[in-house]
Amino acid sequence: MFNSLGTVPETHMLKPYDKRVDATYKYMLVNLQNLDKDYKKIKQLRIENLKQYKAGKQYGIRWKIDSTKYSTMDFKGYEGKYKPSEISGKERLFYDRNKPFTKNIKLFTTAVPTGYITIPKYYVIPQSQYRVIDEFKRNQIQMKPIQKDSTIAVESYKINDFKTVKNPYEGHYSHFETTVDKSNHKLTFSAGDYIVPTNQEGVKYIIETLEPEALDSFFNWNFFDGILAQKEYYSAYIFEDTAAELLKKDKDLKQKFEAKKASDKKFADDGTAQLDWVYRNSPYFEEKTYRQYPIYRIL
Repeated sequence: MFNSLGTVPETHMLKPYDKRVDATYKYMLVNLQNLDKDYKKIKQLRIENLKQYKAGKQYGIRWKIDSTKYSTMDFKGYEGKYKPSEISGKERLFYDRNKPFTKNIKLFTTAVPTGYITIPKYYVIPQSQYRVIDEFKRNQIQMKPIQKDSTIAVESYKINDFKTVKNPYEGHYSHFETTVDKSNHKLTFSAGDYIVPTNQEGVKYIIETLEPEALDSFFNWNFFDGILAQKEYYSAYIFEDTAAELLKKDKDLKQKFEAKKASDKKFADDGTAQLDWVYRNSPYFEEKTYRQYPIYRIL
């Protein structure tokens, strides 16, 4: 996220401890030797790498492995076999160390984007989003407080869809496969709200945390779950008469309603779903904060 080379030395927990320490030490030593030898090249590559994150450029926000591009490597292992478990009597896996093998396998190291965003010139963070502001301060992201109440032309997101894991991970029920709808507005921001320029070294961290569709965005880590709960609703027995009157008076709404029933049999057989559809497509559905992502973009 901060334009640095990152690695994880994953020495296997089942290996002897002294060999794990020795492997980690040698790995660090080789890294330091390479850094000492190539530090000028690495510094130049870091400068050049930042050029791809300029405002107005396209940025890949979702990725998949490109199965057409690969190298090969020799993988050394032991044959996997099964034998009866001494506990259950059922088959259990074991590796036969008397039967080592070497197999040439494909190594996939290239990913391709499956979705893009346009990098904005600035993000706007309302001061009420203190969790985001605290994280940005902790990571030394440059931010400028707005000096006086100001009306600004911005692009905003409405959360269109998302999925949530069934079990918690690291204390979070994180979201994934998030999608958004975009719109443009002129909004008034208050003195003390923050402008975040993308023309800074932490640009990739800024994008990956503030773009809801990014894998590890603050949205996906539950920073904004308050916008996902609908606060306003209706009483069905009261809204029934109002909905019927709306369909009588609004020909366009009536046409869309009938088209929805004609194309969706499940919807046509569900009176509750039909009433809800009328409500959500009526002037009474005015909960503007519902699914409204509270971070804004200046292109």
